[in-house]
Amino acid sequence: MKKYILIILIISLISFTTFIKNSSKSLENKIYNKKEAIVLLDEAYNLAFLENNYLTSSKKLFGYLEDLQAKQYKPIDITFLKKLYFFENKIKIKKFLENE
Repeated sequence: MKKYILIILIISLISFTTFIKNSSKSLENKIYNKKEAIVLLDEAYNLAFLENNYLTSSKKLFGYLEDLQAKQYKPIDITFLKKLYFFENKIKIKKFLENE
């Protein structure tokens, strides 16, 4: 009779341990998934925060606009561009666009 009780006790302990192990593995998987979701959401938050700070600062935008307007840009015709090749004692000049 003691053998049967001992066998039943051992089997119940093994099955209880298996149940606990499976439950803890399931919890670890859920925790890992939540942490990954938090990392992704944190990256999205940081990007949105950066965009918000950059785009909503009107003083910065007006400053950038003034800087751009202060510089005078002139259009350049690409056909007038040339390449310079430096050799030992020579400088060779070729057109940037060879087809023309």
